[in-house]
Amino acid sequence: MLALLLIAAPALARSGGRVAAPSRLASSVVPRGPRMAATADVAAKVFFDQEGFIAESKELRLKHLEEQAMFALKIACENYENAVFPNALIAGDVVITHLLHRLGYLKDGRCTIMVVDTFHLFPETMAFVNEVEKAYGFTAEIFCAEGVPVADKAGFDKKYGADLWKVNIEQYDKVCKVEPFQRGLKTLKANCMINGRTRWQGVERAWIDQFENAPIGGGLAKCNPLAYWTLEDTFDYIAKHEILHHPLHAKGYPSIGDAKDTIPIPEDGSVTFVDFKFSGDKTKWLDYAQERKGRFVGLANADGSTKTECGIHVVGAEQTFDRDLWPGSAAVQELASTDAALALKSKGPSVVVVYAPWCQFCQALEPEFEKLSAAVGLPVYKLRGDEEREFVAANFNTKSFPTINVIDSKGEVIKYESEARSVEAMAAFVKANAI
Repeated sequence: MLALLLIAAPALARSGGRVAAPSRLASSVVPRGPRMAATADVAAKVFFDQEGFIAESKELRLKHLEEQAMFALKIACENYENAVFPNALIAGDVVITHLLHRLGYLKDGRCTIMVVDTFHLFPETMAFVNEVEKAYGFTAEIFCAEGVPVADKAGFDKKYGADLWKVNIEQYDKVCKVEPFQRGLKTLKANCMINGRTRWQGVERAWIDQFENAPIGGGLAKCNPLAYWTLEDTFDYIAKHEILHHPLHAKGYPSIGDAKDTIPIPEDGSVTFVDFKFSGDKTKWLDYAQERKGRFVGLANADGSTKTECGIHVVGAEQTFDRDLWPGSAAVQELASTDAALALKSKGPSVVVVYAPWCQFCQALEPEFEKLSAAVGLPVYKLRGDEEREFVAANFNTKSFPTINVIDSKGEVIKYESEARSVEAMAAFVKANAI
């Protein structure tokens, strides 16, 4: 700040210690007439180091952001018994990991690191998890698709299909991301979830604050310690402290997700972050809402819109679901085995919904399907499909959940293809096909 003090001193002296107005300050710092020892350009260089001022300002900003983020993490980890950080090892997440390490919360267990392995990550990602664990002295809790051991990709392919994401991206997200995420929070008894979302990441996150609440029981606190950071701030922190960061930043990836739909930005890999410095036009990464530009490439939602979220950070995704659907219902009867399900084909017309209790679309269907039995005058059954995927695929037309079938008088299983889930729409289909 020395350069600024040299400029301001004459004005302060003449004003009796008061700060001069900008116009008076400007006129007081440039000598006139014969007293002028240098041109205005030279004087500007002598009295004002623009690059130095910018660097100092950025340093002050980063110091403030660090302190602010650490304060948020202290609140999260010291006021909640089970603070959990779902960590994807992207730039913001490695900053939070380092901050937690500096605060001692990883070694003393005040914060648990949780990682969701989708079985479609870059191989560098899980290797990097191991590197960070060793460096900071903690063990991450790894969660993956239900019923599949950790790191068992062959087991996943056998149970869910290697091409699940191609067949049904929503179902892939639920199986590989949302359900393990929910189960992880539940298993770890999380009452405060830490995450790396920032306002800089795009309009859908533009108004988040450092703390939010989600309605789970008494309320799951959500801590966003980097809410007010830009992506440039994040990389400035990585460079300042020379911390561990994902190796794919050196290969042109600003953000890292699944290998199947993540690309470098620009695609030619001309922008990289190597040895804590950028190479190439860093604005391609650092501009507003560009961080995730290389994510979800080529993917679309069911309505045809461009995919920008996997489902983990949408409203309600952190809600765990620890009950069955239609529990104890008189209207919706349970098929407790595959034999019982097959036996229906010889018992006359009926309706069967193949479901998974954690599926948000099945959950949404629950009240309407409850009313269907009265509307059609036929028995209505539920068959849990996520535990018998091969069976329901072969016998009940099931590729995703929920799948509604009518069994007609000949024992044929007819799938309800419409997305209309009102009682009236489903009842009309049943009546037209149950004969």
